[in-house]
Amino acid sequence: MGGLMLLSRVAEHLYWGSRYLERAEDTARVVRSFTEVLLDLPAGVATSWEPLLAIVGSRDAFDAHHAAVTERDIVRFLVADSGNPGSVVSSIAQARENLRTTREVLPREGWQAVNDLYLFSGREPEAGVDRRSRSRFLSRVIDECRQLDGVLSGCMLRDEAYSMWRLGEAIERADMTTRVLGVRAAALLSATGSAADYDDVQWMGVLRSVSGLQMYQRSTRGPIDGAEVVRFLVLEPDFPRSVKACVGRMREALSHLPRPHLTTSALDELDALVASVPAVADDGALLDDAMDEVQVALGQLHDVVYATFVAAE
Repeated sequence: MGGLMLLSRVAEHLYWGSRYLERAEDTARVVRSFTEVLLDLPAGVATSWEPLLAIVGSRDAFDAHHAAVTERDIVRFLVADSGNPGSVVSSIAQARENLRTTREVLPREGWQAVNDLYLFSGREPEAGVDRRSRSRFLSRVIDECRQLDGVLSGCMLRDEAYSMWRLGEAIERADMTTRVLGVRAAALLSATGSAADYDDVQWMGVLRSVSGLQMYQRSTRGPIDGAEVVRFLVLEPDFPRSVKACVGRMREALSHLPRPHLTTSALDELDALVASVPAVADDGALLDDAMDEVQVALGQLHDVVYATFVAAE
């Protein structure tokens, strides 16, 4: 009971601290990979930045403050806009605030790492908008998020606080992978005519969105195939950013938290939905629907986690 009482006091901040940090890193990856795809495509190929807004679910919020849809406005909104709670800089700021209140359970180096990231991202956020400096800025954000993850992996006690941190991280990561698949992969599977002329470049961009290109190539040892990319990002248990691997880490984290039986039903439902995805891996519309269902199941798991470990007294 003592562990639960301690966890109840800090659970919300640990859970959201890890989610916001993962959100910052994942958004940085998506924007960076989309920029790289544009550089790889021949000049004159029509492209749109609007899918980025769909991936992060921010189209309505963007439209409320922008009359036109331009690359610069979208990237600024997703990376540098402190008024957008889902932007990279806002997510880092919220991660820092959550971790500031839980410093007693974190290694000192962990707090130092997140504070350094906060200071860097807030110093020159426009560097993440300008094409000339964008990749460098986003890569540093990703690298410093990975540095913090390494500090926590190497120095944090394997207690309930650590399990709550890993749980939030896994839920957020799975959510982003399903969003990338539901928007970018589904659109590519449905593409016809000239829209499908540069499929390989576009599928490479999907894999880069989750830093999975090299691991996909190692795993399949063949040409890039859309349906295989979907299966890899959903079901490959040995790729840390696949949905299945994330669900496995959720299950592991929950097994080390009090009253794991309260989350079993929601987790099993999520697992079953993930297992059913291969049946629709080559159909864009069905994949989009399947990813929506997985995202709903992730939301339901979040609700159960919140009721069990945060709202419970």
